Amino acid sequence: MSNWYVRRSRERYWAKGMEQDKVNAYMTLYTCLTEIAKAAAPMIPFMTEEIYQNIVVKVDPSAPESIHLCDYPKANEAHVDKELEADMDLVLKVVVLGRACRNSGNMKNRQPLANMFVKAPFTLNEFFKDIIADELNIKTVTFTDDVRSFTTYTFKPQLRTVGPKYGKLLGKIRTALSSVDGNATMDELKANGSVTFDFDGEKVVLTEEDLLIDMTQKEGYVTESNQDVTVVLDCNLTPELLEEGFVREIISKIQTMRKEAGFEVTDHITVGYKDNVKIETIFSKYADEICADVLADKLTDSEISGYTKEWSINGETVVLTVSKE
Repeated sequence: MSNWYVRRSRERYWAKGMEQDKVNAYMTLYTCLTEIAKAAAPMIPFMTEEIYQNIVVKVDPSAPESIHLCDYPKANEAHVDKELEADMDLVLKVVVLGRACRNSGNMKNRQPLANMFVKAPFTLNEFFKDIIADELNIKTVTFTDDVRSFTTYTFKPQLRTVGPKYGKLLGKIRTALSSVDGNATMDELKANGSVTFDFDGEKVVLTEEDLLIDMTQKEGYVTESNQDVTVVLDCNLTPELLEEGFVREIISKIQTMRKEAGFEVTDHITVGYKDNVKIETIFSKYADEICADVLADKLTDSEISGYTKEWSINGETVVLTVSKE
């Protein structure tokens, strides 16, 4: 969670000046680091001591000279926000399931997607939806009470339990289960604790332990569930989404080249590209966005000197060059 907080707050740390939001971000991080270090000191004494010396003793001459001379931290109930904790817990669950959906659908994180549908015990407001959308590179996050239009269920008999009870009817049971409405049968199972069939006057009652249940999904959609949270990811790609995916990949490759070339984070650069018509079209169409993200003052398809590298971007081979102004 702490790593996630640091990553999510980068823009706040890097903001110009020292406005209050930036101060708040730094003080929250400082408090978390010092209090966690104090709590962990008995278990990892040397690492926590080094952290304490670096971030506390160096800036606060009045602080105890060692973390092992500090009082053990106590919980401050005034700082506890149960509603915020519940909201962030749901955010994390949705993000984890969303990433699982991307993996199942073989969708790179840098490929933008249009929609995600979430079924959960409660709905999050726009602030938290924006966090989910940003984390998962999704355009729209929609909370809904029903995701059944994207999913259904298939049922098979559990031979270990059904065999001893209804051995002679096993074939009929298998046939009946293969033809049921998956969502309606799941509703019946949840409501009654069982599903019932009648084969020429012979009643068959199957509980959940008598069934092998699989959730299947509509083509173009990927579903993942965990207890009371279900996420449905729309993996259908439009030409516009594919182009945006190229933009994200191009930006990532240029940032990698900046680092490999030894440029400073604040260095402004010139970016060159050649040998691929499709990539050249992407550079032309999304020039402002690419320049803003990589601190490029100029994009050019002409020969330029500098650090050069050949890349394969979504199957397209292109040569990129970066140089400092």
